[in-house]
Amino acid sequence: MSNFPIVGPEVDITPRPLPVRSRISGQYVELEPLHVRHTAELWRAMQGGEDSWAYMGYGPFASEPALRSFVGDFAATHDPMAWAVRPVTTGIVTGWLTLMENQPKNAAIELGHIWFGPALQRTRAATEAMFLLLRLAADDLGYRRLVWKCNALNAPSRRAAERLGFTYEGTLRAHMVIKGRRRDTAFFSILDDEWPACRNRILAWLDPSNFAPDGTAKTSLR
Repeated sequence: MSNFPIVGPEVDITPRPLPVRSRISGQYVELEPLHVRHTAELWRAMQGGEDSWAYMGYGPFASEPALRSFVGDFAATHDPMAWAVRPVTTGIVTGWLTLMENQPKNAAIELGHIWFGPALQRTRAATEAMFLLLRLAADDLGYRRLVWKCNALNAPSRRAAERLGFTYEGTLRAHMVIKGRRRDTAFFSILDDEWPACRNRILAWLDPSNFAPDGTAKTSLR
């Protein structure tokens, strides 16, 4: 009987490429590398959406110049790397999201810093925006582990993770301090062998044939 310890399966140890700033086009949305030129549109998109900042580490912003200063810094970072979300139906930037916590040697990457204005929330464009970055990470860059994490109290974020096919892994208690408050962080993941089924399910949901004339989805993504 062997006395060797049990270890995990061997994997491809080739470091994955880092994401690059480039435009990504979908059926319902255009993702553009975030830039200060998006500030005016983002400022308008934020009006009436004060509660959308409840679980973010920043915001709401007191003025358009304050937002412009933040966007200038945020757009210049490589990790997180941010994209502005421009729905095709409106042509107006109404949110942003990022790829972050990049670990090329571990083939792990996170979809995070997701902020969607009220007009973008619960739309096909919002779902596709998240899908496009997941597909970039998994299919184009070859990452093995896709990560989603959020404040454990953030029920909408947890539901979004489940809709996209993420598996809940557990909660780190007292993981962070955000805006002076304790944050317990819920972790979710999609692994490379799970991704094809997730991808195909999301693509089927996004197909125009899945929507009635009034825009209602015929099938649930969950």
